[in-house]
This record gives sequence, structure tokens and C-alpha cells, in this order.
Amino acid sequence: MVITGLDRIVADSRLQKQFPGKVALLGHNASLDRQGQHAALRFRQIFGDRLIKLFGPQHGFATADQDNMIETDHFIHPFFRIPVYSLYSETRVPTDAMLEGIDHLFVDLQDIGSRMYTYLYTLTLLLEKCAGMAIEVIVLDRPNPINGLSVEGLVLDPEFTSFIGRHPLPARHGLTIGELATLHQNHWAPVPARLRIVPMQGWGRAMYFEDTGLPWALPSPNIARPETALVFPGTVHFEGTRLSEGRGTTQAFEVFGHPRFEPFQHAEHLQQVIQISGLGGVSIRPVSFLPTFDKHTSLLCGGYQVHVTNRATFCPWRTGLILLREMYYLLEDDFQWLEPPYEYIYDRMPIDILSGTDQIRHWVENRDGLDVLNDLEDLDEFLALRKEVLLYPGD
Repeated sequence: MVITGLDRIVADSRLQKQFPGKVALLGHNASLDRQGQHAALRFRQIFGDRLIKLFGPQHGFATADQDNMIETDHFIHPFFRIPVYSLYSETRVPTDAMLEGIDHLFVDLQDIGSRMYTYLYTLTLLLEKCAGMAIEVIVLDRPNPINGLSVEGLVLDPEFTSFIGRHPLPARHGLTIGELATLHQNHWAPVPARLRIVPMQGWGRAMYFEDTGLPWALPSPNIARPETALVFPGTVHFEGTRLSEGRGTTQAFEVFGHPRFEPFQHAEHLQQVIQISGLGGVSIRPVSFLPTFDKHTSLLCGGYQVHVTNRATFCPWRTGLILLREMYYLLEDDFQWLEPPYEYIYDRMPIDILSGTDQIRHWVENRDGLDVLNDLEDLDEFLALRKEVLLYPGD
């Protein structure tokens, strides 16, 4: 049985006594214990009126706000009667006023194992702000839902830094959010903060989320299932195009398509390309879907659903990029790269921000093979750093 950092503090009165001061929580919809109780409710039961503030990342504390560049307001929580500050608002960094009076700031965020996901950067900006302050930042660790072994993808080029990529990580990093926080403190933080990790118990690196016995709740509005998190490191690249990545449906990132595409016509070709590329563990199913918002609202899109048939052999980053490359050519003039701005970056192509480099866009346009993609992937330096921060067995 996997016991998260939150479950540990809920169950251990001696651990609770190590935090005698005023308490705040950075959390969201997926900040749940094993019984499905929210961390804020548990903290009110544990700390009483010493819980004085709540914080939310992108999509809000309630995880209700859609997409990038949709900011969330601050408010007074109607039940807890304390301020809820948005760290995806007019600021990404907590202000001095927001942090005033806090002794212990707990972070309980469910990451999904991909560089292109902002919760890590909310955490590292928080750590950088708290450096030199008396505030202790405590990360309640949670599983990497797509396992803590597999690492894949290009490492971010610093020229393409953004809020969906602040640090030199590959697309699939194989770390927990607690391990990522430690990596940040060891190598990327200008000044270290007072950081404590409350590790999980019972989690092994080979585990996927389905192996943990924990309840799944949306960590963001369009990560509907653990399966969505698994395909995300590849299919998220469709955000950088005029194809729909499935936003406005119940299967965002698991489906992709375009109003002027006939999926059955090309399904056999795509499956053959995947097989010829040596990629396995996946099946591509022709589908039609109708987005209710975002790209191609109320237009019937033809495309595909990505079905993972073998998690052990599935390579999400490579598979997603092979599919993107083929759609570039199959759609011909109907294919378009999305234009800026994207995540408040106005001078870079969105696909380059997502990829962490412009080399992926050139690879797609040149219709290069997987051998070229493999040559672009250089993980040695990252893997060496990663070894320093591993908290759990199995690697």
C-alpha cells in the first residue's frame, strides 16, 4: 500500500508536532488522502486555526479553470474562511503580503511526470521566493503516475525557457515532485530555501498510478485518467498546431484530429509507420469527435485515439512525435503550426516552447527518421544529476 506524504502527516501525531507555527497549503483538486479527503480539510482538523492561508497553482485551487493563459482570481474560501491566493494570476510568484505570517508552507500537488506541466515551476518559483526567509517549505511527496524509471525526450534548451519549461528536464523525467524539488535546490536554485520532503512509503519506481491503490482525481481539467498522463509527453505537442488535441472533449490528449481529415483513409499507414519505427505498446484507432470549446469548437474532427496496449514498451514522446510528423504530411496545406503567443511567450513558436527546442519542428518539417530523433536525445548529464536525488527503490 502506497502512503503519500499527506497520508503520513494525517496519521502521525508526532510528525504533526514538528510544525508548531502558522501553516499554509499549496494544493489543488488532487490533494487527497487515501480516503479521498482533501488536504485542506485534513489540515483544518490537524492544525485548527493555525491554517491561515491556501494557495492554488495553474487552473486554480479548485482546478476548474481551463487551458493556458486563463488566470485565476484570489478569493476568500467560503468554507474555510481564509484567503486563497492564485499563483497563476497577475503573479506567478507569491508576494511578501501573501507569505506574511506563515511559518510552514506545505505543498501537496500531483504532478504527471512531464516537463510540460506547470506545477513543478509553481513550486520552484515558490522555493526561490522563500529562500532567505524563515518560512519552511514542506513538499508532501506523491507518485509519478507514469512510473519513476522511464526517461525520454530532449532536454530543454535554455533559449526556450517558459512557464511550461523552466529547468533542463527531458519530456519524461521519471522523478517525483519531491525529487524534482531537491534537484532544483541542488543545481538550479540561486539560493537554497528551507526545504523538507515528506517521502512516501511503499512506492516503488516501477509503479504506475494504477498500482498504488490511491484514488485518482483530476490534477488539471484535461488530465482525465492516469492513461491520459501516460500519453501526454507525446500528444501534448499537438497543442503547438492547429489540430485539436482533444480539448473540449472528455478525452483530451488521448485524441487528436482536424475537421478536414478522414481518419480511416490513413489508419493503416499510421500503424505501419509506428511499427516500422520500432515503436510498440500502442494502437491507433480512427475516431470522430466534436470539441465543445477551444480549437474547432462545434466542428466534427476526424482523427485518432491513442490506446496504450503495453505500458512497458510504450514510448510516449517518440510515438507522439511520429504521429505529429505524419499528420504534418497527411494534412498537407491544412496543417498549420499554432502562432504565438503561447504561455505569454510572444517571440517563439508554441511548438518550440512545448518541445524545449526548435529542432523538433525542423525534424517534423524535414520528415526525418527516428534515428535522427534518437541522435538529438542526449540524456547523459540529466541522468547523472537524477541519480543524486532518487528517494525510492527500483532504479
